[in-house]
Order: sequence, then structure tokens, then C-alpha cells
Amino acid sequence: MWDGVYTDAQAARGERQYGRSCEQCHGPDLAGDPVMEIPALSLDSFMTSWGGKSVKDLFDTVKRSMPKDKPGSLGTGSYVDVVAYLLQANKFPNGARELPREPEQLDGIAIERSR
Repeated sequence: MWDGVYTDAQAARGERQYGRSCEQCHGPDLAGDPVMEIPALSLDSFMTSWGGKSVKDLFDTVKRSMPKDKPGSLGTGSYVDVVAYLLQANKFPNGARELPREPEQLDGIAIERSR
């Protein structure tokens, strides 16, 4: 379990980047499109895909494969901000410090629900 690993300001930057780079495929509500095999990025679908993995796993996958037409094109900071937004959208708690911009520091942060 972890407490607040991103800030609201970081998630807000990530939400703006999501709107520019991700929303056209994953949708404004992060619901994806099962017909087009675009995964949902929220709640049960998110936890089914990412529960028990690290924030670095999520970061690496997003950076390696998104946006679909130009993978890896956003820059590390923008990808970290989008991950912060995904955590916020999935009801993980915010905190006083931003997710680190150094991807290797994301490895120790597990994606799991508090019990």
C-alpha cells in the first residue's frame, strides 16, 4: 500500500496531455473501445490490467506504445504526468510530492488498492 505518490497539479498536467494525445482513442472517460481493441484505462479494467504491477511497468508500457501513431514521442515528463492522471482517475490518493521524473524511481511503487 502507498500514500499519495502524485500531486493534483501533476495529475492536471497529465489530464491536459491525455486530452491532446490519448483521448481520441481511449475516450474522454477513459473507457476505451472494445470493438477496436482499445483498452479501458479506468477502475475495474485498469486494476485487472495493472493491479500488482509497478508504476514503472505502467510508465514503460505507455511510453513504449503510446500514442499509437507516434510511440515514445511525448517526452519522459509528459508520460509521467499522464501516469499521474491515470492514478488520479482510478481513485488513488494524491500527496504532497510529484511522481519522480526518473523512471527507475517508479519501480518501487506498486499499483494496489488499500485493504
